[in-house]
Amino acid sequence: MATLDTSSAEPHGRREAHKAATRKALQEAAHRMFEERGYAQTTVRDIAAAAGVTERTFFRYFPSKEDLVLDEVLELIPVMRDRVLARPADEDPYTAVLGACLELITDGAPSLLLSGPPQRFPGRPVRQFLPVLSQFEDGLTEALRERLAEHDPDAATPLRAAVLARAAVGAMRSALFAYAVLPEAERTSAMARDLLTSAFEYLGKP
Repeated sequence: MATLDTSSAEPHGRREAHKAATRKALQEAAHRMFEERGYAQTTVRDIAAAAGVTERTFFRYFPSKEDLVLDEVLELIPVMRDRVLARPADEDPYTAVLGACLELITDGAPSLLLSGPPQRFPGRPVRQFLPVLSQFEDGLTEALRERLAEHDPDAATPLRAAVLARAAVGAMRSALFAYAVLPEAERTSAMARDLLTSAFEYLGKP
């Protein structure tokens, strides 16, 4: 009877686990640096040193500081989708999205939610980041369409879900930009929660 040779699979598994741990360490170090120094004042060297690795190692995982942030946005898409779908069934779409955002902050949100996205990436065309934003909006659109379909299938049109999702993302981005320009002493998780809540209140009920 043939047996499975796992001698090569085990080292491969350890390598992948090490890569995942290093990647996470870099992201967590970036979170700390962004919160302590601000996005613009944080360098790749700072992030690498805080993670206990070299700059060369950083660049094996992320082409730039900006790409680290954008990669985290992409990783956030399925998390947001699951959070929105798990919200109470009687919540309207905007309340469900806001609730998901507040949960992320309570649970220890990514730096994007607490530090606010950089208002611009010097030297990098804005159009390079539009696909990431579009993917985030598409993921939220899918989640809202599923929620709508559970209550009123006839009203769960692609257009309605897309409008609600993009309006919600607009509220999120506006709140986060407002957060990013606050004095450092005022940039707290409580303030982030207040700004997000206010932004969604301005949307009104869908």
